[in-house]
Amino acid sequence: MILEGVIKDAYLESIKKVRKGDKEEEVEAIKNKILSAKRIIVATNNQKKFKIIKNIMLKFVKDAEIKMTDIDTSFADLTRMPAIFKALMAVDVENGDIYIARGRLGIPGSGAMLVILDNKGRILTASLSPPSSIHKEKIEKRIEKEIIEALNRVGIK
Repeated sequence: MILEGVIKDAYLESIKKVRKGDKEEEVEAIKNKILSAKRIIVATNNQKKFKIIKNIMLKFVKDAEIKMTDIDTSFADLTRMPAIFKALMAVDVENGDIYIARGRLGIPGSGAMLVILDNKGRILTASLSPPSSIHKEKIEKRIEKEIIEALNRVGIK
């Protein structure tokens, strides 16, 4: 089933107060949306972060063009939800099937979020990390864990 149909059905269930949680076909629709992406936009200006995300995504989405945004995303840190703001910036300025962004979760000290959006700015999946002062890992290793966790959450292994 296409994503819009799945979303509409879930909305109708919620309106009727009969929604009982996520369904297999909903997760499958998200998984298919990601795996069928032909153009993936990564909202970052950091070449290291881009390479990590690109290399992992190419293991799952073999024929996709994966591109880094060509605008500065650093001012997203001035917003309340930097990771989501970065992703939405990319949706606004680039044509793609899915968008991946990684940034601070909220206020300084709140940790990080990696988020994957579709071309309408809807969140498909995400993952969270604790503040770096707590996990103490190299950022490259942490980003690798985040992208893998976000994909695993929708059955992409």
